[in-house]
Amino acid sequence: MKINIGIQEKDREQLAEQLSRLLADSYTLYLKTHNFHWNVTGPMFQTLHLMFEGQYTELATAVDTIAERIRALGHPAPASYSAFARLASVSDTDGVPKATEMIELLVEGHETVVRTARKVLDVGDKANDQATADLATQRLQVHEKTAWMLRSLLES
Repeated sequence: MKINIGIQEKDREQLAEQLSRLLADSYTLYLKTHNFHWNVTGPMFQTLHLMFEGQYTELATAVDTIAERIRALGHPAPASYSAFARLASVSDTDGVPKATEMIELLVEGHETVVRTARKVLDVGDKANDQATADLATQRLQVHEKTAWMLRSLLES
């Protein structure tokens, strides 16, 4: 069935492509954050364990929202590890780093998602797609704030 939502097919395709990258970055960051929640140790255990849980819970909701936007634009959402690995800019982390390195890696991950969301925002603005632009703006706010909070833990 033809989609007639006021956004041209070529623009919807570009939007879906950028949103797929945001989805892959968000899912990869979700997995990394969940890993760190499970495996953090040391004097900051309780603080980080709870903080990471809040962060991965927020990301779990976000990936659903992003995937549903891709579907609303008429395109399939990527949903496999291989697709995410191909699309993601957020790097995976093997092993169990020390707590301070976990924080540094999560700052890096959130900043990467911010940069990806900015690309989505740019494409959304050019396509006159307010819904996608709004989604990207919301993700920017969440990830910038989370990166700031994590960076604050590293200050002495």
